[in-house]
Amino acid sequence: MSAYFVDKNSIVSQIWGKADTILFIFAGASAEFALNKSVDWLYFTGRLPSDPLGRLFSTVTYARRILFSDYDGALHAIDQITAIHKNVETGRGMKIPDEAYLDVLSLLIDYSIRSYELLERKLSDAEKEEVFEVFYRVGKRMELVDLAKSYDHWLIKREAQLTTGLYCSDFTVDLYRQYRKHLGFIRYFVLIQAQLLLVPKPVKKLLGLGSVRWLSPVLIIYKLFRLVNLQNILKNAILPPAYVAQVQAMDGIT
Repeated sequence: MSAYFVDKNSIVSQIWGKADTILFIFAGASAEFALNKSVDWLYFTGRLPSDPLGRLFSTVTYARRILFSDYDGALHAIDQITAIHKNVETGRGMKIPDEAYLDVLSLLIDYSIRSYELLERKLSDAEKEEVFEVFYRVGKRMELVDLAKSYDHWLIKREAQLTTGLYCSDFTVDLYRQYRKHLGFIRYFVLIQAQLLLVPKPVKKLLGLGSVRWLSPVLIIYKLFRLVNLQNILKNAILPPAYVAQVQAMDGIT
């Protein structure tokens, strides 16, 4: 059997091997998806507005397929992603800009780090470099140009992305309307609160998320529940029923 794309002892495997962390990555990603300059591509097929949760879970599922497959399997999953987007390009008669892919890789790097640090502990510089390196290899396989060459280089590009690469559009407003419609009021409130804990200041400002963090004390309670293995009680209460089994299956891979 060939080597895994990501070592089983890697910090990346630890981050993406826990449903808790993935849910927070999902929350952060859902915010930046809405502000991305290329969000119109996500609307082109109609899948995002009709099923925003399914579309975002699909992104998470592909990421996990790459991270927990053997090397050849991971490359195959990356190539599948490329092929799917080629079909979308053909349908629209335009090429998806590399910047759109780079932005998605960037938010996966950022929210992997932010989510783990929020729920577990601070990462070392070496661990952050490891997170970057895994998604860098994904970008190389996709033959993307202008990839950051190191974590430090990525930090510079990330700052530029947050400063000039995001904007609030009609798509942003509609996507948040769809989040609320598909989640319901309570779950939508939890999503916004999770985003408040996670996202960088420019994202908060553009989305008008506010500043009151009601979820902070709940997060403390949740961590206590984890100590006695009762976390699923809270998790299942806030998840849409259709995704409970899917999220539970995300635990225990590493």
